[in-house]
Amino acid sequence: MKKIKKTIGWKEWFGLDCLGLPAIKGKIDTGAKTSSLHAFNIENFYIEDVEYVKFDIHPLQKNKRLVRTCVARVIERRMVSDSGGRKEKRFVIKSDLRIGQTKIRIEITLANRDSMTFRMLLGRDAVKQAKMVVDPSKSFAQGKFKRKEILKLYRTTKPCNDLSKL
Repeated sequence: MKKIKKTIGWKEWFGLDCLGLPAIKGKIDTGAKTSSLHAFNIENFYIEDVEYVKFDIHPLQKNKRLVRTCVARVIERRMVSDSGGRKEKRFVIKSDLRIGQTKIRIEITLANRDSMTFRMLLGRDAVKQAKMVVDPSKSFAQGKFKRKEILKLYRTTKPCNDLSKL
């Protein structure tokens, strides 16, 4: 008997807990292979020959006051085509991603998405890994947050400072 896959809408709320991002609105982009996260002030550094990246993010749309500083281990640097077809080299990190009750570990490229509506794109590799199907007629099929709930989450959630868990 085939297991019924969970449905996600064309936009959803995600959690990237190990980055201290409890709620970030993202768009599902099946045209993109890898997921992408908004990042600026990107700086790489090394600890005992292991490369890490530190970056800032405005996790909420239309809110420049809320800034989170995140740290993650660099998996690789990869050439990626942006939405305009331009190629650029991006840092690739891994993070646990939460969509509703589903949690998976995914690869994410870092890019400045200030001019974009969504702070995150969820690529087809992550959708496939989560064993979900996309219904483009739906939004927030895995749950919706109220603004007050989101702001409370950001007040009470701190980023992971344990680099061994990244």
